Amino acid sequence: MHIEVDQSGKIEQMSWDTVLAFSDHIHRAILISAKVKRTCQKELRARGVKPGMITARMFAAGVFLLLEDHLETIARVAIDLEYYGRESEIKGLLLRLIRQRVPDFPGEAISFEQVGKGALAHSLAWLTRRGKRRPDKLVTVEELLRFC
Repeated sequence: MHIEVDQSGKIEQMSWDTVLAFSDHIHRAILISAKVKRTCQKELRARGVKPGMITARMFAAGVFLLLEDHLETIARVAIDLEYYGRESEIKGLLLRLIRQRVPDFPGEAISFEQVGKGALAHSLAWLTRRGKRRPDKLVTVEELLRFC
């Protein structure tokens, strides 16, 4: 399975909900509420995590939560370019999480590419964030923190 991942409502924008979505022949969208993000950010700051690293950790954890039920069938993941210059950092965090479940998951299977507005993943994320589609999962504070 080759999937594209897109985000609607940036993870670091604490006053908005964030939706992460993927598409291929199957699709999925998860919602991380602004309240969950603020609580997670506060806890990570209390743990001494630097502000720039909080965004990378939360984004990687969100992508992992989006993909976790499909890791065995994913051959390639193309993540939208959201955090220029931070791709290798995010990829490393994401790979660490994935390899706890799928130890031989290849690093080259994850790439960062432009996911255009015409992509199904973009539409899915946008429609879910606008409330026109229900998310497949509502992420809790505990889930997000577990993977941050």
